[in-house]
Amino acid sequence: MKKILFLTGRLAQKPLEKVLETIEPIDFQWEIIELGLQVAGLMTADMIRRRLKISLSKFDQIIVPGRCRGDLETLSKDLGLQVIRGPEELKDLPRFFNKNSPKIDISNYDISIFAEIVDATKLKIEEIVTKAEQFKKSGANVIDIGCLPETDFPHLEDTVIELKKLDFMVSVDSLNTGELIRASNAGADFLLSLTPESLWVLNEINSVPILIPSEPKDEESLVKSIEFCLKNDREFYADSILDPIPFGLIDSLCRYRKLRSIFPDIKIMVGVGNVSELTETDTNGINSLLIGICSELGANAVLTTQVSNHARRAINEIDLARRVMFAAKKNKSLPKGFSDELLTIHSKKPFLDSYEEIREISKFVKDPNFRIQISEKGIHV
Repeated sequence: MKKILFLTGRLAQKPLEKVLETIEPIDFQWEIIELGLQVAGLMTADMIRRRLKISLSKFDQIIVPGRCRGDLETLSKDLGLQVIRGPEELKDLPRFFNKNSPKIDISNYDISIFAEIVDATKLKIEEIVTKAEQFKKSGANVIDIGCLPETDFPHLEDTVIELKKLDFMVSVDSLNTGELIRASNAGADFLLSLTPESLWVLNEINSVPILIPSEPKDEESLVKSIEFCLKNDREFYADSILDPIPFGLIDSLCRYRKLRSIFPDIKIMVGVGNVSELTETDTNGINSLLIGICSELGANAVLTTQVSNHARRAINEIDLARRVMFAAKKNKSLPKGFSDELLTIHSKKPFLDSYEEIREISKFVKDPNFRIQISEKGIHV
C-alpha cells in the first residue's frame, strides 16, 4: 500500500491527524512530521531541504502544505521522491484525495451571450472597442451595439467594420430601420429587433434578425413573423420579451414556454438584462436562476447589459452559470457540486474549524503573533 509523508507545522499537526483519520475509505498509509516551525503555511522548499534529515526510503510521496513556497519539482529531484502541494485548507484533504475520480467538465455551453454596449451612439469607436474587448474577455460571444432613439449615429458603419476587423461577432440594436440596414451593409452578423411592421427589412439585409412581437402580449404577431421566416428559409432568433418585476415576469415566462411548445426547433433569445439590471439585488443568484430557466427552455441565446453598478459582473456570472447548467443537464444532475464560484455571499463550508478545534489549537500558540479564526460562535483572536 502506498505510504505518504505529510510535512506540517506545530499548530496544524493535531488537526491534520484528525482529518486524516476521518478519510474513508483510505487506500494509503500515512505519517506526519512536524518540521520545526509554528505555522505550516510558512514552509518553503529550501526549509524542507535543510530540515528533513530522515530516511525517505519507506515513503512513496511527500505532501506539503498548499501554501508552501518554492520549487517543488527541483526539491523532488533532490530528495528522489515526488513532493506535491496539498490543499490550502486541511478540511479539503478528503476532497483532495478524491481528485482522481472523474471531474465534471464545465467548459461547454449551449447558450450564446449577446452583451449590449448601451448608448454606443454617444461613444467613440475606440471606447466601443475597449468595452467590446472587456465583454469578450468576460465571456460574451456577440457584441451588441445599442443605438439611441432619434439620435444620429454617423460612425455606425465604421464601428461595425472596426469590430469585424478585430474578429468580433456583432449585432446592432435599433428601432430605426435605416440604421439596421446600414449596419447589415457594413457587415453586422445580427440585427435587433424586427417586428411584423419592420419585417420588410429582410428584403434589404443579409444579417440574422431577432424577431419580437408588435407588443409583448401580442403572441400571434410573433408567430406570424416566425412562420414567414420559416417559409422563406431565413435564419432567425425569436424573443418573446422578458418583462421586469412586477410588470409581468411570470406571464412573459409563460409566453416563452408556449413559444417553445409551438416551435420546438427554432432558436430563442431571452433578454435577461430586463430582470437583472432592473432589480436591485445581487445579480449572481438572479442570473443563475434565469440561466437555469433558459436551459430548461432550450433557449439558444441571452441578451444582457452591464450598466448598473450592482450588475457589473453580469457577463461573467452568466458565462459560468450557462456552463454549470449545461453540465447539470448533460449529466442529468442538480446544479450542485460543479463549481463553488457562483457562491459569492455564503459558503458551503463557512467555518473551516469548530469552536472546540480552535480552543485546542490556541493551547499551542506560544509566539507573540496574533491568530484570527472564525467559528459558528464568532471571531476568535
